Amino acid sequence: MSKQPFDPPHLTIGRVYTRGGDEGETALAGGQRVAKDGPRIEAYGSVDELNAFVGAARSTAEALVDHDGRVWTLVPVLLRVQHELFNLGSILATLPEDVGERQARVADEDVTRLETEMDRVNRDMAPLHSFVLPGSGRLNSDLHLCRVVCRRAERAVVALARVESVPPEAIRYLNRLSDAFFVWSRWATHITGDPETLWDPNHAGSAHSDG
Repeated sequence: MSKQPFDPPHLTIGRVYTRGGDEGETALAGGQRVAKDGPRIEAYGSVDELNAFVGAARSTAEALVDHDGRVWTLVPVLLRVQHELFNLGSILATLPEDVGERQARVADEDVTRLETEMDRVNRDMAPLHSFVLPGSGRLNSDLHLCRVVCRRAERAVVALARVESVPPEAIRYLNRLSDAFFVWSRWATHITGDPETLWDPNHAGSAHSDG
């Protein structure tokens, strides 16, 4: 019996364009043709977009390793998340009746691992007494971008779940992952020594208005 829980990809990508989507439709993993603006396409398309942002954050982290080697611990974590997002996209691109027994997907173990990592990182940081504004360094900003795109992907998957069957662990994973991006963004600021920018409602222009 194979030690690998999921089947490897069985595809060959040669010529990238097929002209098959010129009429506004695309194919699901099971071959069904559906509209490109349908909720299932929006869901796994948002997950794909998130994957690209995570790749950008990983590149930023790699570039900062010379500044502080501790940043390297985040690089393999982000790479693992990219693989998990592709696994999630696989299951979202497949109708429930077409899902294979060993098809790639996210699992509750992936959710638990994110929780464990957040707990470990949080031990190194002081509690927050206000919300954090993005922008405390490049890596912090990239991870906050990942966070908000992850939230959008989560909303898209929740919307899909209202009209079609979606594995519940898919929503749990995205929910926890967005929290993880927030924790990692704070950790990145802590490691790089950049000051955190906290929300101050009285810093708004209206708080200093004479009128």
